[in-house]
Amino acid sequence: MAQGVFLFICTLGGTIMANELLYYIPAGQYGKEGVLALLEQHPEIKFVSLVGIDLAGNDTDEKIPMSAFFDDYESFFEGRAVQTDGSSVVLTDIATLNNARVDMWGDPSVNWFVDYNYENIDEATGLPTGTLRIPAFLMHNYKYVDSRAILKRSCGFVRDQLLSLVKEHGLKSMPHINVDDIADIVFTSATELEFWVKTPSKSVTKKELSVSQKLQEQYWQRTHGAVRTALEQAVERLDQYGMHAEMGHKEVGGVKAKLDDDGNVDSVLEQLEIDWKFSTNPLQTADNELQARIIVREVFRENGLDVTFKAKPIIGVAGSGEHTHFGVMAKLKSGKVTNLFSPEDMKKESASSLGIGAIMGLLKHYEAINPFISSTTDSLNRLKPGFEAPVCIVTSLGTNPSEPSRNRTILCGLIRDIDNPMATRYELRSPNPYTNTYTALALMFIAAFDGMKYAITTGKSQAELEAELSKAPGEDAEYLEKDRAYRSEKDVFEDYTQEERNQMFGIPPATVWENILGYKNHADKVATLAQGDGFTQELMDSFIASILKRWKLELANRLIPANLEIVKAMVALHGDNANSIDATRFAEVNDLRLYLAKDKEGQKSLFTRIAEALATADYDTASKLQMEMNDKMEELEAKYANYSKNIF
Repeated sequence: MAQGVFLFICTLGGTIMANELLYYIPAGQYGKEGVLALLEQHPEIKFVSLVGIDLAGNDTDEKIPMSAFFDDYESFFEGRAVQTDGSSVVLTDIATLNNARVDMWGDPSVNWFVDYNYENIDEATGLPTGTLRIPAFLMHNYKYVDSRAILKRSCGFVRDQLLSLVKEHGLKSMPHINVDDIADIVFTSATELEFWVKTPSKSVTKKELSVSQKLQEQYWQRTHGAVRTALEQAVERLDQYGMHAEMGHKEVGGVKAKLDDDGNVDSVLEQLEIDWKFSTNPLQTADNELQARIIVREVFRENGLDVTFKAKPIIGVAGSGEHTHFGVMAKLKSGKVTNLFSPEDMKKESASSLGIGAIMGLLKHYEAINPFISSTTDSLNRLKPGFEAPVCIVTSLGTNPSEPSRNRTILCGLIRDIDNPMATRYELRSPNPYTNTYTALALMFIAAFDGMKYAITTGKSQAELEAELSKAPGEDAEYLEKDRAYRSEKDVFEDYTQEERNQMFGIPPATVWENILGYKNHADKVATLAQGDGFTQELMDSFIASILKRWKLELANRLIPANLEIVKAMVALHGDNANSIDATRFAEVNDLRLYLAKDKEGQKSLFTRIAEALATADYDTASKLQMEMNDKMEELEAKYANYSKNIF
């Protein structure tokens, strides 16, 4: 190897040495020739894949021989190398069967990751076979229609508009920032990944999990055995991919692992969290989140463990979130960066006027945003009181600016450090690991901008804006809605009844259909979110159509059949030693079983009525019946548990 090439490889973001794997190619550091020279030194990377993200957040993946990449490099960035069709991606009502072609355009502005198959060792090199994954945009009818493009356009719009407004109106309530010194706008963002890990084919009772959670036996506790090994390896591998992991730890859910006869950890069911460093490129943030899930799943699988990123894999036990952080900064002509959400004096004010405006914008538009964040039955199952998951559209700024506090019961809260103004940001707590981070960030920044626009154009002081944010229900407001509150420093779950929460903050959606109505019934909010054509209403309508379709299919073909199997399994257990209590308790169980699943003359079961409502597009009825089904199934399981514990 030539010395120049050797040095080139060794200095690549510290990711490789001469005889190591190449994990990623940093964005913008190397041109065509440099990239190809690097890949020539890594013959174990045999394939290339363009990674487009559809509206559902699914990533495309194919195996194109690396030789094609060498033969026609430019074609991968001009939409000529790879095409797919509408049946392969979720672009509902856009890429139709009679107009299905979708072109894929590589994105050179972000990191490219190498995905290694550790089960397929290359004979020539003795190294695992790699696939270079190049993030891409999806084009249909000469328009970019994918999630990555939505995020890129949205941030571009917010950047341009914010710069223009600041130059035109100034920042009257932020005299510590000279607007003439502002050269650019920088968006900061980060996600936290929670997930459950288990030993395949091993089971733990819901009661064990619930008791462990209530006793706080797992949160931030020491990991053991294969879980410890996998967690350490996952954190290390994130670093190798340039994501700079900050920590990995146990979350609230899980039980203590059990040992087999040989002293090895045998039965595992635990909840974990891994965090990594924020990014100043929202596209990179979302790309990192996608790659992190791949890394975590593969590392734990290598250690004989299953991972699930479902929001609520076990009803009645802590679900998994993916708290999403966002902030806005100004890059000055001097090169210095200042946080636009931080006040001049961190001990006197919780946030700047722009920071207050940003959270006002997000909360005002959240009914229309919510279906894009929590788009499945699984995601809504997580958002229940008592599990540190948000229910109400409400924020917290902290009780005292000089003593930062953090309220974990609200939807989106201010995160701040008096000694580090650059750390000021908001944390949206509703996303889960399967939330489409690209579209979520796009809508978060657009909504926040609308509130910042209000703050800038009105010239209101920080105190005036905070007073409006802190309004009581029924109190007049210029920007926010009159009939609701938006801020609480109390425990939203414990200090308010459900009736009080609904009155103050609005009724939260219980089903996907109810969530969709938050979009359909707020045309004005949708119009605001569609401004700038970042996330066009056509694309938003496509997203909504796709989640409606998924809800119907899952409810009819997964949820009802799964519940039917549970109902069928709840058979009589009492025998000759039974008493009247056993008979009475099972009779109550059986009445519920029949109501749920058994059709009879003149009366259809609840399951049948749901299926018929879906078939006739009566979604209001289907939604109400789904809620009834959930309540009845919970009641059934409780009654059967009470009945069976008396049988021996």
